Amino acid sequence: MDIETSPLMQKIDYSTKKKIDLVNNSIIRYIIRAMLACLFLTLGTAVAVMIGDKVDHFAPGLGKIVYAFMFSWSLVMIIYMNAELGTSNMMYMTTGVYQKIVRPGKALQILFLCIICNLIGGILAGYLMSLTSAFQNLPADHFLYTAVSGKLEKAPLEIFVEGIFANIVVNTAVLCTLRMKDDAGKVISMIFIIFIFAFLGFEHVIANFSSFSLAFFASGGTLAAMTVSNVVTNLTLALLGNFVGGGLVIGLGYAWLNRTSSIYKD
Repeated sequence: MDIETSPLMQKIDYSTKKKIDLVNNSIIRYIIRAMLACLFLTLGTAVAVMIGDKVDHFAPGLGKIVYAFMFSWSLVMIIYMNAELGTSNMMYMTTGVYQKIVRPGKALQILFLCIICNLIGGILAGYLMSLTSAFQNLPADHFLYTAVSGKLEKAPLEIFVEGIFANIVVNTAVLCTLRMKDDAGKVISMIFIIFIFAFLGFEHVIANFSSFSLAFFASGGTLAAMTVSNVVTNLTLALLGNFVGGGLVIGLGYAWLNRTSSIYKD
């Protein structure tokens, strides 16, 4: 019996094909879109840590709530500006392999290209943001520094598990936008879903590209917790956890759930 593709999988397949087509026909444009993702993440991080720090000064503890709310707008910008985010591409490329849209080797190439360009974009945006007046002479206990130091001091297993949850959350938000037609509904869903991982402090490797770079340049490299070992450990384990959460749990999981003759499809 032929299995009819679910409406959700049709949208995922189309988005995956668009990414593959752009890489094949204009790789420079793909690179720019991937770099733009971390520009938007850096903007969201910058305003979130600044507001979080201000709020914490007159209402200790409330800053993290405001931070998570403001950071959530990063994904809104990424989605609506059609930027290429490595962690959502973990879902798209894994699904694409399962759906036989792309070969595993090609999928890995695209994913690697996206993540590397996200990293370059995060470093550039973090450096340029550190030159703005808002990030000059920040105190040692600034929200940005304490948040980044806390990430770098986590235990390895903690980073990996949080990475899984972070990308389950991110790709749930992405899938919600694919299923909704109303822009207001898309924005609201993204903000409140991303709020989950931002408030809980889960580890998202691409977001860490932006926050780590901004903290490094703004502090002049003086953060005690920002050692090469801590940074490499965090980014590596967050990357692996993100792939499990976004690529396997959401991507492969929902592709398998929808390859069925049952009428129960997304």
